[in-house]
Amino acid sequence: MKEIGGYLEMDTSNRQVYHTNALALNSGRHCLEYLFMAKDIKKLYIPDYMCYTAGRICEKYQCEYAYYPIQENFLPDLCVELKDNEYVYIVNYYGQLSNDILLQLVHSYGNVIVDNVQAFFQTPLDGIDTIYNCRKFFGVSDGAYLYTTSKIQNELDIDFSYDRIRFVLGRYEKDASSFFHEASHNNTIFDNQPVKRMSKLTENMLKNISYNEVKEKREHNFAFLHRHLKEMNKLTLVTPEGPFMYPFYVKNGMRLREKLIDKKIYIPRFWDDVFHIAQPNSTAWQFTENIVPLPCDQRYGEEEMSYIINQILIETK
Repeated sequence: MKEIGGYLEMDTSNRQVYHTNALALNSGRHCLEYLFMAKDIKKLYIPDYMCYTAGRICEKYQCEYAYYPIQENFLPDLCVELKDNEYVYIVNYYGQLSNDILLQLVHSYGNVIVDNVQAFFQTPLDGIDTIYNCRKFFGVSDGAYLYTTSKIQNELDIDFSYDRIRFVLGRYEKDASSFFHEASHNNTIFDNQPVKRMSKLTENMLKNISYNEVKEKREHNFAFLHRHLKEMNKLTLVTPEGPFMYPFYVKNGMRLREKLIDKKIYIPRFWDDVFHIAQPNSTAWQFTENIVPLPCDQRYGEEEMSYIINQILIETK
């Protein structure tokens, strides 16, 4: 018999999550690990513009892997005929690879795993293993979605997230810097976690999001930034569905990043592992050094976007 009465907990939402037909798991890396558990993957080709995570998962499952370079349009620079049970891991960087482009890659390679971690609102291709991440788009401490036709037999445990949600709640009432180390630590927790189903707390929080509003705000902010910065940006961009961040590719991007952080415009730097994976002066190397990912999410509007633009103009004179 469950408990009845006592103090009240969070109310349960009866609304739907965005990815209703996907498998809800605890993190993006565990989505990839699930595929290793469900499929007989013998070799994985991984882009050189990402972290070590995929490689570590390959090593865990004793799978051969190789890195391939990417081009400045974020497409793979890879010519290979795959053998049985070999796969190409495709990262949809900043949502710049449309489904038409992804479909062409599927036709070229055959066995493809699509990483839509930076493209939460992009519809998955039918029958193609596709990974999504919740933490990069919403204020939750865990959560990811996996579309796949491959299933494992054993039942997965449900994750618990009540003891790692403090940094999300803390920033809502205070500031980001007070909880930065907790947020950073949360990113490492999943390294030593098994594959689990998404926590009930995270699922409930995700049911309370107005997804259409989030999508529209992100698209508006991205388009606003691009309208003012496209002449300075070395990338040719399209506005994706519900963008992740605005990739601003400029000379001395690392210096600009530090200047913006001094102005409390917090700019992440993705995948320092690239400096150990990719060749010096490769596209991946240059992207890691010089792409400045500008925030354009649902918390902000034109006032904040204008402030970002003005600071960039001051620092790049």
